[in-house]
Amino acid sequence: MQKVFNVLSVAAFTMSAGMVIGTVTLYTRIPSLTKFYMSELKLELTKVVTDMLPGQIDDVMPELPSTTGPAIKMPNSPF
Repeated sequence: MQKVFNVLSVAAFTMSAGMVIGTVTLYTRIPSLTKFYMSELKLELTKVVTDMLPGQIDDVMPELPSTTGPAIKMPNSPF
């Protein structure tokens, strides 16, 4: 019976050590993983917005006038 308890205690220690090592590894890699996924997300959003933007701008922009009126004189301007 003592051998069974010894095996169970070694297994519990191994599982605990594995969880601690896994947690430390993940915790130290979170900043680099976050940077990587944020850069991928920015790249994808830039592509989507770039594809959508020209059509949106063309629909909203009014026609530019071909001629303009005379200049307006400012009342208290020294020029």
